[in-house]
Amino acid sequence: MDAREAAERIERELLILTRHRDMGSPRGVRGGDELDRSGYVLLSRLEAQGPMSVPEFVEAFGLAASTFTRQTSALLRQGLVERTLDPAGGVARKYRITEEGLRRLAVQRTAMTDGLAQVVADWPPERRHRFIADLRQFNSDIERLTHRPWPRTDSPRPRPAAVPDELS
Repeated sequence: MDAREAAERIERELLILTRHRDMGSPRGVRGGDELDRSGYVLLSRLEAQGPMSVPEFVEAFGLAASTFTRQTSALLRQGLVERTLDPAGGVARKYRITEEGLRRLAVQRTAMTDGLAQVVADWPPERRHRFIADLRQFNSDIERLTHRPWPRTDSPRPRPAAVPDELS
């Protein structure tokens, strides 16, 4: 199979995967805690990287500043981010995730990872490791080509200590 045929097959599987991405939502996230896709991505980036300005969002994602202004405004209204002075002393205001933003992100992530755990529960450990390694390589290659790396750690995020039953 050549690269073009592989790309066509990958595109189809990615399309189907994005359809399944929210398998933990909305049924898995209750009480009005569900984040939309852009909110989930932005909060995840703030969690991973720390406070960011709109120009930093633009650089990281390659989208228009107006997109991030609109998205961060919605997160501000919901109390999920707050504007703060640049901790490094720069002029630009930065957006920082709030405790409520961290809580809602954790609730939704738990619902999503619980759903994914069900999918891979019957896979042997070596298959899980191979899938993770291949997916990480795929993403890393995209990041290399686009010059937009995502901050990563090699360790999984800890599960929240206590997510109330009515939210999980």
